[in-house]
Amino acid sequence: MTIKPTIPGSEKSLLKLITNYKIPSVSSSIWQLINTLVPYIALWILMAYLITISWWLVLPLTILAAGFTVRLFIIFHDCGHGAFFESKRINDMVGIILGILTFTPYHRWHHAHLIHHRTAGNLDKRGVGDVWTLTVEEYKSRTPFKRFVYRVYRNPFIMFGLGAGLVFLVTNRFTRKGFSWKERISVYVTNLVLQHWQQVSV
Repeated sequence: MTIKPTIPGSEKSLLKLITNYKIPSVSSSIWQLINTLVPYIALWILMAYLITISWWLVLPLTILAAGFTVRLFIIFHDCGHGAFFESKRINDMVGIILGILTFTPYHRWHHAHLIHHRTAGNLDKRGVGDVWTLTVEEYKSRTPFKRFVYRVYRNPFIMFGLGAGLVFLVTNRFTRKGFSWKERISVYVTNLVLQHWQQVSV
């Protein structure tokens, strides 16, 4: 017998409860883009001006800009899942633009992330879009040096500090064997735009 999940005190199933949220709201999506992208660009322009005066004026704004960058990545993520707009084309277009702003090739990331969702928690399918994870037996079978490397890798200061910078600034800049043409192009286009922006800013 199948038991439908229900909210205490209500006969509505959870499925019915979330039905209204299955279809993206265009007005909400546009508003989210405006209240995130506009302040981000404004901060970018303001920091470019203030840096000519003093680094100390820029530093506080970088914290605020970092928050908006995270927000842009969240929207980028939702575009990859086709959840921000109803149109796949618009999701892809917005995702590609936000991917450039967040230093992440859209199609490359999207492909790896889909594999991550399909294989997360499956120890037989590790290695794509996930965090390096060993079982207790696997860990014990490693040499002391490899155990040390694993523990360093899993350290939160490394994973969320050095690791994040390594992924966004270095790993995302290169293609690898097995990439599809779409993944390769997304890496090349992202790199070209970022390189152009760097030359303009210099």
